[in-house]
Amino acid sequence: MAAAVLGAAEVVEPGAIADLVLIGELGLDGGVRPVRGVLPAVLAAAEAGYRQVVVPQQCAAEAMLVPDVSVLGVRSLRQLIAVLTDGEVPEEEDRPGAGRPDPILAGLLVPGAGLGTGIGRGGGASGDGADFPDLADVAGQHAARRALEVAASGGHHLFLSGPPGAGKTMLAERLPWLLPPLTRQDSLEVTAVHSVAGILPPGEPLLARPPYCAPHHSATMQSLVGGGAGVPRPGAVSLAHRGVLFLDEAAEFGTKALDALRQPLEAGHVVIARAAGVVRLPARFLMVLAANPCPCGRHTLQGAGCECPASVIRRYQARLSGPLLDRVDLRVEVEPVTRSDLLGRGGRGEATAVVADRVREARQRAAARLDGTPWRLNSEVPGHELRTRWQAAPGALAQAERDLERGLLTARGLDRVLRVAWTVADLRGTERPEALDVAVALELRTGVPRGAVSAMGAIGAGS
Repeated sequence: MAAAVLGAAEVVEPGAIADLVLIGELGLDGGVRPVRGVLPAVLAAAEAGYRQVVVPQQCAAEAMLVPDVSVLGVRSLRQLIAVLTDGEVPEEEDRPGAGRPDPILAGLLVPGAGLGTGIGRGGGASGDGADFPDLADVAGQHAARRALEVAASGGHHLFLSGPPGAGKTMLAERLPWLLPPLTRQDSLEVTAVHSVAGILPPGEPLLARPPYCAPHHSATMQSLVGGGAGVPRPGAVSLAHRGVLFLDEAAEFGTKALDALRQPLEAGHVVIARAAGVVRLPARFLMVLAANPCPCGRHTLQGAGCECPASVIRRYQARLSGPLLDRVDLRVEVEPVTRSDLLGRGGRGEATAVVADRVREARQRAAARLDGTPWRLNSEVPGHELRTRWQAAPGALAQAERDLERGLLTARGLDRVLRVAWTVADLRGTERPEALDVAVALELRTGVPRGAVSAMGAIGAGS
């Protein structure tokens, strides 16, 4: 508006601003302040045919991510006028507080998570030498570690149930570092969401690592799926786009908040309708739920030390609804850590970098198979395609079909078993799922021990 007034008053040449897109907030002191959503705004301007934009200096690096667009960063209206009139550009200092992330939305992300770039900064498994949580630090939990590897390879949602102190949070915090670095397109998508949320880290215009978002169990439905007064803002499901959403103490979340996750889990996006309009935000994330088996957390120890009445245990476990859990592919009982595991007598588990290499190879096999389709991961492939276009080995589904007839699996559950079986086959390097792969998928899906996960580890897909 200020530039238009200046053009009308002929302070600047009207033609100089005719094809110029100006993005920013003008303060009463003439300073140009940063705003949220610069990256998606410049992307929209480029799609509309504009090739010159002016943005706040603090947002210039973010705007420069868009190719074929000339970006000018200014700190004040005086600087813009000087550029447009070919005058001497005055020096301006940064205003206090300029470019700081939104403290409310930043609180959704775990401290030290690089405001959405994962745990810490840098690549970890990508080889840049930065510090990151290592999977080798987790004592024991062999079945849970294998489930984590399967989840990372195929993009499957995971539910960890077990007593306090068993390592559920440690496992979830290490999952982002098993995922490959973001592609250029994914980086732009993730960066755009964080830009709209106002939590893009200063000096880090492009996020390269999968984000890791872990909201507190007191989070509202709006903070999870997005919303708010006026223009809707991204929630945790969008902040975790192309990364990991970890819900610790999942049974303590509000029932409505948890059930609101069902739509984005299926669709990969969330649609928020408000009086000001309808907003569609990306939300394709890998969800990890962690919960105790009962309020005291000791129910799995053969009842030893658990004083919770049976009715209390049933009500506590029922907080995670059946429709929500039906969308979770992997369900693992995390056992208490034994003295032998804690002292390392069985040897340390594999490091993150080793497992990440297998995850990358499994994803490459899936990508080669799915080349030319709209899907990238096994978890995204519709069940109809898996039953017709990519079929398992003859007789491999016999056990799963029996479970379906006995009511142990739903139709959606059978499709998800097929997806997990393909991921296990990719980890093992086989051309298509065999009976063992389906048995592993069934064990991970139902939580009923069948010895298949241990067999998979002996073959080489686990540690």
